[in-house]
Amino acid sequence: MFRRKKKDEEVEPGSGAEGSVAEESPEAVAADEDSTSAVVAEASVGGEPAAVAAGEPALEVASAGNAPKSSARARGNRVQKVGIVSSDKMQKTVVVRVDRLVLHRKYRRYVRRTSKFMAHDDLGSTTGDRVRIVETRPLSARKRWRVVEIVQKAAK
Repeated sequence: MFRRKKKDEEVEPGSGAEGSVAEESPEAVAADEDSTSAVVAEASVGGEPAAVAAGEPALEVASAGNAPKSSARARGNRVQKVGIVSSDKMQKTVVVRVDRLVLHRKYRRYVRRTSKFMAHDDLGSTTGDRVRIVETRPLSARKRWRVVEIVQKAAK
């Protein structure tokens, strides 16, 4: 337990009481200096890192500008949905109906919810086909999806 010192009381250095500063050995000071000399600072000229201590190699910093590119079209995982084409009356555009089951809060039963997405179609899918669509940049006022593959052709 720590004891609070009174106003009259003075603490002797090296007694281990609160407020005392212990002397460090020369070996501990030298080890501390070696660890601080390895610190690398970012230089403002050209964006290249510069070593603080002379003679140390500069560390490479990966930034967005010089990141290695595996391919020109490498992207993150995009949202994909599977649905049924409900309309193909437009040119290169289909309306895809995506069904999902949602648990009703009150009745605890599953309810079918449908969403309709307009998707760009270069593959030539027709009404009734099951297709996979992927999210993409805005292609028109209401079209933000693209048909990637036709999973199953409609029975004729």
